[in-house]
Amino acid sequence: MHGSPHIVSDVMTHTVASIGRRANFKEIVELMEQWNVSALPVLEGEGRVIGVVSEADLLPKEEFRDSDPDRYTQLQRLSDLAKAGAVTAEELMTTPAVTIQANATLAQAARVMAHAKVKRLPVVDDVGLLKGVVSRGDLLKVFLRDDEEIAEEVRREVVSYLFRAPLSPVRVNVHDGIVTLAGRVRDTSLVPVAARLVRAVEGVVDVEFELRGPAGQLER
Repeated sequence: MHGSPHIVSDVMTHTVASIGRRANFKEIVELMEQWNVSALPVLEGEGRVIGVVSEADLLPKEEFRDSDPDRYTQLQRLSDLAKAGAVTAEELMTTPAVTIQANATLAQAARVMAHAKVKRLPVVDDVGLLKGVVSRGDLLKVFLRDDEEIAEEVRREVVSYLFRAPLSPVRVNVHDGIVTLAGRVRDTSLVPVAARLVRAVEGVVDVEFELRGPAGQLER
């Protein structure tokens, strides 16, 4: 099987706005506005990613602008209070940066984002140099795939692989990303395997079965 999964380099943005560690607060906000992004990688040297400044890193300055936090708040939010007084990227950035490599699968990138609770990931090479950025929106691009394109991949990569000698041809229909396999097969024990393989195809929203075994029993 070779059609899926897609990898980060297939969907990432190659042209990326970035900042150095000495970038000041206002410069960071202006660059985010100009590029319409919620985070900026911080680079040093030839482009090695050393951190990320996000909107969440900037907001404490506004949050604590006119407040005098009590002792409990000070103890609970030491990091945010420090960022409220920060004026450069070096002081504001979250480090080390959570990154991903270009050859990672989209599923791997999604898991990293979910675990780190971030919306964007700098894409780096083996030595940590910036190559691009991948966002949540980029990962969702696979769901824009045409239904017939998905159906053709399922036929080629799943049906022909698992159901090589069916009692009758297994039909593949896709509507709004939902795949339906229908027909008669010799071995219904392969249905759970087919379910996993179909769900691994990029762009598949769900999978349904209308397959009958040799005795005519319906597998759903």
